[in-house]
Amino acid sequence: MISSRLIDERRKDPRLENNIPVKICQEGGDLVTETQNVSRSGAYCCVNRNIEPMTKLKIHLLLSFPKGTKSVTKKISCEGIVVRSQPAPDDGKYHIAVFFSDITKRDAECITDYVDTYWKKEETV
Repeated sequence: MISSRLIDERRKDPRLENNIPVKICQEGGDLVTETQNVSRSGAYCCVNRNIEPMTKLKIHLLLSFPKGTKSVTKKISCEGIVVRSQPAPDDGKYHIAVFFSDITKRDAECITDYVDTYWKKEETV
């Protein structure tokens, strides 16, 4: 099971610390990684090469929701812009923050529902 943690802060959209599979498409080739956190407005992840700030990307996320005793997977496709890129200490990778610049209202609401699902779980614990 994937470990999740809500990040309590003052940002407009709550972030969920969770490893969600993500495919990042750009001119230099595609990257497959996982998010370190996600919100309705963006994601933070680690990649194996530097992607300069202001680079436009195509993003594909796979969200898995518990539904009864089963799990339902929803694919989110959107465009994003790298707003921050920092070298990771000692491993040659880079931490990037991506703002979702072009996402359908339906997909944004799906991410909100995903994050809210974990908020509700936290509140009941």
